[in-house]
Amino acid sequence: MSDTLPVPPTTGVLDDLEPREVLRWFESLAGIPRGSGNESAVADWVVEFARARGLEAVKDEVSCVLVRKPGQGGLEDAAPLILHGHLDMVCEKAEGVEFDFVTEPIRLLVDGDFITADGTSLGADNGIGVSYILALLADDDLPHPPLEAVLTAMEEKGKVGAGQFDTSQLRGRRMIDFNWITDQEILAGCSGDVTFTVDLPGEFQAVPASHSRALRLQVRGLRGGHCEFDIQLERANALQILARAVQAVTAGRDVRVSDVVGGAQNNAIPADAEAVLSLLPGDEEALRAVVADLQRDLAVEYDLADPDVRVELVETAAVERSLSPVAARRFAAVTLLIPHGVVRWNLHVPDRVETSNNLGTVRPTDDGLRLMSTITSALTSRKHELFDRVKALVDLAGGGARIEMYGLDAPEFPYRPDSELLAVASAAYRDVLGAEPSVEVSQCSLELGMFSRRVPVADIISIGTELHALHSPAEKVNHRSVARVWPLVRSVVSRLG
Repeated sequence: MSDTLPVPPTTGVLDDLEPREVLRWFESLAGIPRGSGNESAVADWVVEFARARGLEAVKDEVSCVLVRKPGQGGLEDAAPLILHGHLDMVCEKAEGVEFDFVTEPIRLLVDGDFITADGTSLGADNGIGVSYILALLADDDLPHPPLEAVLTAMEEKGKVGAGQFDTSQLRGRRMIDFNWITDQEILAGCSGDVTFTVDLPGEFQAVPASHSRALRLQVRGLRGGHCEFDIQLERANALQILARAVQAVTAGRDVRVSDVVGGAQNNAIPADAEAVLSLLPGDEEALRAVVADLQRDLAVEYDLADPDVRVELVETAAVERSLSPVAARRFAAVTLLIPHGVVRWNLHVPDRVETSNNLGTVRPTDDGLRLMSTITSALTSRKHELFDRVKALVDLAGGGARIEMYGLDAPEFPYRPDSELLAVASAAYRDVLGAEPSVEVSQCSLELGMFSRRVPVADIISIGTELHALHSPAEKVNHRSVARVWPLVRSVVSRLG
């Protein structure tokens, strides 16, 4: 049965790597565009995958998928086990790379121990986790309890799919998540998060005929990264650098600002941003001097955290309308004043961030501009306190600026030292990998808290694989780690009688 399902076109890049029963599905997933909000095709493919094996599968209106598989190998009557991963990926591409994430498959490369992509993010977050689940569903021999595979959509965009998923369908009360980033530990607790949007009216005006010179202000060369795993590294935020530049070039000059855009996704540290400046021809020399001064300052400020940061002015075509001068100043002020980075360190867990915020994207709207940001915290009250602080700022900005929560207000999942799943997984880790696993309580926000509150799932752990540079074009997965983790996954699942 496992070879009867047609798979998306692939290049066979991973054919010589093991474990083939996992990596074949990872390569298949890479062939299906699946950015957040574009999961319908991959969800349909998973449903087809399941039904080709005689398994029950349903897709909901936002492309979350539930697959049920009966228990086998003597564990038919055991308590059900929920397996969880998310179908979507963050879509980032390297500077200068032409790529359409809506229509093109990810181009896989193998570089030594690592699988990466050709100029784009890889989708190993969470494609590798989903591939373990597909491999378990395709395995006709491994003893396991009844399985309920929950594959959520738009996890990377405010956990929208998990927020609306009908958890009343689930019979299981224990869950293994596969959305973790290392094989050196078992995740047994995590933070929660909330995403919000800030809408800023543009008060659009026609660009005066006198402003015949147009230059594109670009922020480039930043490292970006994951809003949780990399937030403490003090990397530059492209949106805030752009706002700083806009504030500098408009100070004392009649410069009009339009076509503001930046960042890839709310939970990725923004690595690029740009805007078009319309100006009087006589002001160009002064503007170039201001940008050169800012570039020198940034080179010093980010010499270690983001040494390749660039702020540039390049030739561009003239535009017909712009933000009003007041709206441009409001955009710059609000963008600079929204906190970005670590807000509080965790005093109970050393070297862990308790609360942080990632100001991730700015996009044009019909009425002006929209900022999108994600707060992550180990404490719900801190998360809401920071949201209220940003709301107070937005209210003070005036001019019709407004803030709203977006997607799921995801709760944290607290550590349970008496977890049965943790005990079983730790014993399997010792037996299979010959080492004692670390137990991690992380600053990251996964969907674990949502399941623990809404089902309620009483026992949850997450098993991971060695991943690097998530949410960036440098993303990669260690295929030797996949080969280590797959026997561990099989051992854990087969012990859950």
